[in-house]
This record gives sequence, C-alpha cells and structure tokens, in this order.
Amino acid sequence: MKKIRVALVGVGNCSSFLVQAIEYYRERNEKEIPGILHVDLGGYKIPDIEFVAAFDVDRRKVGKDLSKAIFQQPNNAVKLAEVPRSGVRVEKGPVLDGVGDYLKKAVSIDPNQKPVDVADVIKSSKAQIVINYLPVGSCDASRYYAQQALDARCGFINAIPEFLASGEFAKKFEEQKLPILGDDIKGQLGASILSRTLARLFKDRGTALDRMYQLNFGGNTDFLNLLEEERLKSKRISKTETVQSVLEEKRLADENIKIGPSDYVPWLGTRKIASMRFEGRSFGDIDVHLDVKLDVDDKSVSAGIMVDAIRCCKLALDRKIEGALVSPSAYFFKMPPVQYPDYVAKEMLEEFIRGKRER
Repeated sequence: MKKIRVALVGVGNCSSFLVQAIEYYRERNEKEIPGILHVDLGGYKIPDIEFVAAFDVDRRKVGKDLSKAIFQQPNNAVKLAEVPRSGVRVEKGPVLDGVGDYLKKAVSIDPNQKPVDVADVIKSSKAQIVINYLPVGSCDASRYYAQQALDARCGFINAIPEFLASGEFAKKFEEQKLPILGDDIKGQLGASILSRTLARLFKDRGTALDRMYQLNFGGNTDFLNLLEEERLKSKRISKTETVQSVLEEKRLADENIKIGPSDYVPWLGTRKIASMRFEGRSFGDIDVHLDVKLDVDDKSVSAGIMVDAIRCCKLALDRKIEGALVSPSAYFFKMPPVQYPDYVAKEMLEEFIRGKRER
C-alpha cells in the first residue's frame, strides 16, 4: 500500500483536526467527501496519509504520543474521532520567534527541555513531506523548518502567511529538486475565498466596488496570537492581496480596504465569525451595499484543503517536479507564487492532477 509520510511542525488545532480527520475517514468508503476535490486524487486516498514525526514547544505536548498531544491544552479543536496510539513522539523544536507575547500566556515552555536535531528526526522518520503549522508571525522559525525540510530531502507545505513558496525558498527547493506549496492556506469556504468571490462578482458584473472590509474574530489561539499587531502584518498582507488580485486593474486604494483578524473571543472556541461589507455603485451611480456574515469552524474548512495539498505534493515527489507548485498553490493558498482567478486555478489544478501540467 502506498503511504504518504508526513511530519507536522506545530501540534495545535490545525494539526489536531487534520490528524483526527484522517482517522475519521479511515474505514469509510464514501464516493464523495465534502471539502476535498477527489476521494481518489492521483491514486492516493485520505487513509494513505500517515503522520510519522511531529514538533512542538509546549511541555504538555512534548514527549507525548501524537494521539494524546493533539488533545492537550491550549488546543480546543472539535473532537471528531478517537485516535489510536500512533507511536509518534512529539519532539521539542527550537522556540525561535514561534511564541509571541500573547501566546506566552497560553503556551507552557520548559526552558530545561532541549530542542532536538530536527533534520535528523525527520530523516529517521522517513518523512516525505513537512507541513508548517506554526503560529502566524513565526518568520525565523518558518524559515528554519523549511531549511530542515530541505536538509532532510522533503517536500514542504507552508500553511501560514510567511512568504516562502512565493519568496526566497521557491528557488532553494527548485535547486534541491524538491516541491514546495504555499503560502497561507485558503479555507474550503472561509472568509478569504468568500470575500474574493464576492469582490470578483462585483467586477464581473460591471458594478463599481468602492470599498470593503472583512473583519474576523474567534476563540482559538490563532486569534489570541493575532492580538499582537506586529505578528499580524503578514496575515493582513496575505488576506488583502488574495482579494485585491481578483480586482486586477481596479484594485482598491489602501484606505478603502480593510481585511484581517480583529479580536479574540474565548467562548467562541474554534468557531470563526467573519463580517464582510462591500460598498459599490451600479448603473446611474446608485449605491449597492452588501453585508455578509460567515460562521464556520476555522480548522474544519482548512483541513480538507490540506488533505488535497498533501496529496498534490506527493504527486510532485513521485513525478520529480521541483520548486514552487504554481497550479496547486494558486488554488489552495492565499499568497501563491502566481495569482489566478479561482476558476482558472481550478482548471490548472485538475490538469496537474491528471499529469497534463507539470507545475
């Protein structure tokens, strides 16, 4: 049986839901599964994904089996499935800039625990793909783990808004003949894809879009972390650019667009509330106002996308495709190396899966 061997960087809510989801679908045989492109993608199915290594810095997770670590505080992901013992020990990674001022209140770090040699652990696990699930704002830490993936000869998926696949690491992975996908995962039906689609609708229907906002709040540690404005910069850039890019030559002036996480409401748990407003003008300069509210489980809408991204990364490894994977990244991520309209990106992605497009 073909397996896709995956290492997780960060054992937070995203990892928790992803690990649980793989178990949830392990014995099921649906012809269709909500949230993924294909049950069988290039010969790989969901149960083919196997977690073989994991890294974190929280003392409540380090040293535990992955099946137990995903349910430790401060994680609060929805309980989707019972996960049997995996035999994968969560190892201590370097902290670097992975824990900001607000997260220090929620994350428990033992200064006496020494970090492991990450590349050696990845190599020993025979991982094929490394996923970066670090907190937003982990600039140095993200680059450190991307380099460790290179040193261990693995593909890399960057789920957060650090510009690696769309930045300096695209060339590094190409030189090492390895694939990289990113940056900043775009949810199945999340605030970014919805804002992007509605902004494109204004454009396609010839309605002038004058200004808009998308304000998000939730109750998980992502939103706690993003109370620190300095760590929020890359997230604002990523979420704003994914909308601006569909407007093409009619991009909004900076003062007329505001997008990004806005507050932390602990009792919301893993739910994210997104409020969106679009103000424009129709024929005759008559005002058009559109208000939308989205209420979703923040991790559920990203896990299905990650399942497809993992399988596309494995196809690239199988086919010896190196560097930034433009087609999968354009569909799965907010800040890909090249932005395309979603319907174009979808066609490109399907061609990639069928082997009719190299990248």
